Amino acid sequence: MKITQIGKSVPKKIILIIGVFLALAFFHNTPAQAANLEINYDAAAFVNGTSLNVTASDASVNLPWEWRAVTPAFDYSFTNASWYDPSRPMTLKISYDQTDNYFRQIFVFDSLSNVWRPLISQDNRDGRYLTASTTATQGRLIVLSNPGIILQGTASWYKYKNGLFAASPDFAKGSRLRVYNLANNKSVDVTINDWGPDRSVHPDRVIDLDKVAFQKIASPADGLINVRIEILKIAGGASKSEPQLFSAPTVTASSAVIMLEKTGEVLWGKNATTSAPLASLTKIVAMSVFLNTKPKLATVVTYKKQDENYNYQYCQPGEAAQLKVKDGEKMTEENLLYAALVGSANNAVESLVRVSGLTRPKFIEEMNKLAAKWGATSTYFVEPTGLSPQNVSSPYDYAIITKAAFANPTLQKITTTRKYSFKTINTKKAHTLTNSNRLIIAGTYPLIGSKTGYLDEAGHCLMTRLKTPQGNLIAVNFGSTSATNNFADNENLLRYGTRLLANTSMSASAATVSAAGSK
Repeated sequence: MKITQIGKSVPKKIILIIGVFLALAFFHNTPAQAANLEINYDAAAFVNGTSLNVTASDASVNLPWEWRAVTPAFDYSFTNASWYDPSRPMTLKISYDQTDNYFRQIFVFDSLSNVWRPLISQDNRDGRYLTASTTATQGRLIVLSNPGIILQGTASWYKYKNGLFAASPDFAKGSRLRVYNLANNKSVDVTINDWGPDRSVHPDRVIDLDKVAFQKIASPADGLINVRIEILKIAGGASKSEPQLFSAPTVTASSAVIMLEKTGEVLWGKNATTSAPLASLTKIVAMSVFLNTKPKLATVVTYKKQDENYNYQYCQPGEAAQLKVKDGEKMTEENLLYAALVGSANNAVESLVRVSGLTRPKFIEEMNKLAAKWGATSTYFVEPTGLSPQNVSSPYDYAIITKAAFANPTLQKITTTRKYSFKTINTKKAHTLTNSNRLIIAGTYPLIGSKTGYLDEAGHCLMTRLKTPQGNLIAVNFGSTSATNNFADNENLLRYGTRLLANTSMSASAATVSAAGSK
């Protein structure tokens, strides 16, 4: 590392430039990074002989979990710092060697709270450097990026306030952004006044513009355009750009768990063993019992009104998800199985219970036996759909259930189907079922198992099963506060679990290399 001081030939300014090149394989699998730290300060603030000490190191510990290291961590300190005049801020400039479209900020380590805190930063993406101001004569700095916040992608329009406004899923209301149309390089400055678009549905959508703002850079007839955004001002308030400073996720769910499937190891949990209603997550166990009867899925079933009448023991007509069929309509067991697991149709479950060859009480008994056999000891069912709040489990128990149930490939195939269509055999009525899990619809993650659930007593519940290079992850959340938060909570669990596995994998790889080098 070389420190160069430009001295007396620059009468008013002294610039200390610390250039660092590190061939580090960071935990998020980026290539080796080249990084430089420059600190510019007014020479009059220091006495002669003031010098700057800097060291650089990997900083994969205690980082905000949603953010990734772009540079090493720079520890800096000045000699004779007591002579520094804090009314003359220093300018930090940290360069990086990445070309992604993620949002970046300079962070400083707060040693009292043991967390990284963001500095107000300006990102010169063309020059690949960020700048910020500081009056601290010692500290620890790093550049982090947030892969959940994208600055280049698509944008559409909506009609709401008829002004230079926009909706963003990343930046709080009041934030100011400059939006460039990449097709013509026209730009418009907008103020965020709404939330959206939903990234679980539109994963490449950066922003949506009010129609008036959209017309400044494109014709509304274009519908969807490619844009990049430049940050002018970040407002306070809840937003993804205001980082959670914790090293673990925060979720609205009352209880949750992340489990590594192959070992059963719990990677993270929140009230993970607390029993609560599990709503339609019940259906995975019910359909496991049905599949254990070795059915021929091409068998034709005649629908009976009594199937939905069981639902009305727990809800009023129209309140529960149901397959819209009438008494006497015919369909196959396979059609009903897809309806139960893709569309979460409660009457379809009862139809399959009826044709399973088991009495309904015996079927429910088998559900409880199966859960106990798998090791889900705090799980209990009184009916097969999840409409009863007396059906209870815990996120930990349900992760155990998921691990065992999804050994059946039929469950994996059906629960990850985005849409399923069929026609009733005798009436030729067409039905199209859309998966109730938005994460399946979005297709952002390689999911190999899924089930949603909701009851007033249960809140919003979700299980997903994710394929990763280190093994399958199971994420379960009970009691999320809204449908949107349900998917956001589960996505946070998936991303956090993936990060933990990646960190473990990188550490193991480094240990292997170190051991090999010591021979």
